[in-house]
Amino acid sequence: MSSKIDNQKPSSQLTTLCYIEQDGNYLMMHRVKKKNDINKDKWIGVGGHFEYGETPEECLLREVKEETGLTLLNYRMRGIVTFIYGEDVVEYMHLFTADSFEGELTDCDEGELVWIPKEEVMNLPVWEGDKVFFKLLNERDDFFLLKLRYNRDDVLEEVAVH
Repeated sequence: MSSKIDNQKPSSQLTTLCYIEQDGNYLMMHRVKKKNDINKDKWIGVGGHFEYGETPEECLLREVKEETGLTLLNYRMRGIVTFIYGEDVVEYMHLFTADSFEGELTDCDEGELVWIPKEEVMNLPVWEGDKVFFKLLNERDDFFLLKLRYNRDDVLEEVAVH
């Protein structure tokens, strides 16, 4: 028998996350601007939640434009990451990389955008599961499925790659 917070049913979320590449760097967001942010003080890529009726590609393009001011010209879906957090949240994240864009980088109200050398990303405060998919992004060229299960103390308890 599992306990649910406030007797709520488990929720599913659909999201995108993109790592934009340029000159050996990833565009990373340092999440320091939002209150009550599960990603507070972490470094992540750009992306967000699907709006009703959006495809993964539509969500990707909208979120990247909203958060960075950039329009992606060349991008690729690299995998789907299933995040399980505690007993009540499941997120299906569509993971993309992009290597061509146009426009000027703008300020983001969710965090600070910084170009980080790829080899330094693992040294930043990132989620432990992010280290797993960074390794997959660097070592594999094929599409992958990844399952990450965290407990309520943000400890990664399960990793499964398919």
